[in-house]
Amino acid sequence: MKQSLQLRTSQHLALTPQLQQSIRLLQLSTLELHQELEQILGENPLLERLDDPLDHSVRLLADGAISAPAPNGAEATPDTLAPPQDGAAPAEGDTPYEGGADGADGGDSASAADGDSDWGEVGRAKNPDDDDSRPQIEASHCTLREHLLEQMRVTVTEERDRVLMELIIDALDDNGYLEESLEEIHARLPEEAEVELDELRTSLTLLQSFDPAGVGARSASECLALQIKQLPGIPLVTRRMALLIVDKYLTWFAQREFNKLKKALDCDDEDLREAQAVIRQCNPHPGAEFASDVSDYVVPDVIVKKVRNGWQVSLNNDVMPKLRVNAMYANLLKQGRGESAMGAQLQEAKWLIKNMRQRFDTILRVAEAIVERQKNFFSHGAVAMRPLVLREIADTLGLHESTISRVTTQKYMLTPHGMFELKYFFGSHVATEAGGEASSTAIRALIVQLTGAEDPKNPLSDSKIADMLGEQGMVIARRTVAKYREALKIPPVSLRKAL
Repeated sequence: MKQSLQLRTSQHLALTPQLQQSIRLLQLSTLELHQELEQILGENPLLERLDDPLDHSVRLLADGAISAPAPNGAEATPDTLAPPQDGAAPAEGDTPYEGGADGADGGDSASAADGDSDWGEVGRAKNPDDDDSRPQIEASHCTLREHLLEQMRVTVTEERDRVLMELIIDALDDNGYLEESLEEIHARLPEEAEVELDELRTSLTLLQSFDPAGVGARSASECLALQIKQLPGIPLVTRRMALLIVDKYLTWFAQREFNKLKKALDCDDEDLREAQAVIRQCNPHPGAEFASDVSDYVVPDVIVKKVRNGWQVSLNNDVMPKLRVNAMYANLLKQGRGESAMGAQLQEAKWLIKNMRQRFDTILRVAEAIVERQKNFFSHGAVAMRPLVLREIADTLGLHESTISRVTTQKYMLTPHGMFELKYFFGSHVATEAGGEASSTAIRALIVQLTGAEDPKNPLSDSKIADMLGEQGMVIARRTVAKYREALKIPPVSLRKAL
């Protein structure tokens, strides 16, 4: 086979680095975006942000002097406060950057430095005397172990007893239950310690008298029984019945088998109702209140407000980072004294600023399109939600469906009805008798309403709920109702029944 050289012309689609960055920024959540931004700021010295939370704080300089914040929120340095000289070009960063279509102007480093950015406005500087400007010190968190050890120090005097009790405390889980049996704990102890099993039992009995009530239990029945014994003001007959229920018939009680309970206990509805009220005062997880889990909260990307002519959609300025190109480095590049690597970093900074602006503009456009199509939801609630798919928004805005998917993932909207992810407004449809369509979100909202207004003594079954929805013109099967009910974490009819 003879070798030869041939020239061919072909077309292919490639993602430029700028486009790859734009796609990546679009799919990040607010928290991930700020984490990515902090990493980029550490790598690119030509990029800086104006909304640094420490900008309005009093700082201690290297020489020991105190630097107060400038009135406009920026540091009082000659570079930022000195006016431009006559005939000199304005300092970089004084005017907003208006990038081109491709984010690059094709010129040298000097011309590339002519368009750096001040994206966004610097927030109003807070008065140092304001209450909300003072640092708040969080109170120290007390763990379950620390709480129990503190009670042990004032109760147990012997060092040997303290060691044994501390050994049991260390074996408790986050809910306050004893994970290991006393036999297993005793087997782990060295023989030379000469610890008897009865000593561990005595230490556990003393631990179970500590606060919170029910701590040190080895099962749910024992935990509830410990609490019932310590509840004040309970009649003796009712206390005995409640103890008998948690000891022998806790499964029936959890499954609401009231007829079996009344037959086994030989009591009427009133007696069982009083015992049930006693058991419900107990906490099956006594140690959970000492958990150190920090509650996660969501910051909205867009905010929807009611105005006279309809609904107004706006971006949340608190989550929009305010970026600009560093003026000092940009001036060095303009004067031709910068390195070639700095020219590439300047272009990357401009790309990031442009892609950041494009990210929030796209989120705003998608949010406005969603609000336009879900006006009934904002006016009447979830029961008025209409079916909506990604393709409908994509065709309206002239974007790809994958772009809409990235925009609506982990982006949140604050509405008068609460905080919702943008994907919440999209859902499948169910046919109606009139030939129309009903949103699955609206059906879930109706199921919540129906189960919330039902008679506790005669709750609605899935078939009954399906029939009631059918009366409203929504054709839905019983298994579909069961699927939606489970997704809403609503118990089945047998667990919703009350005495």
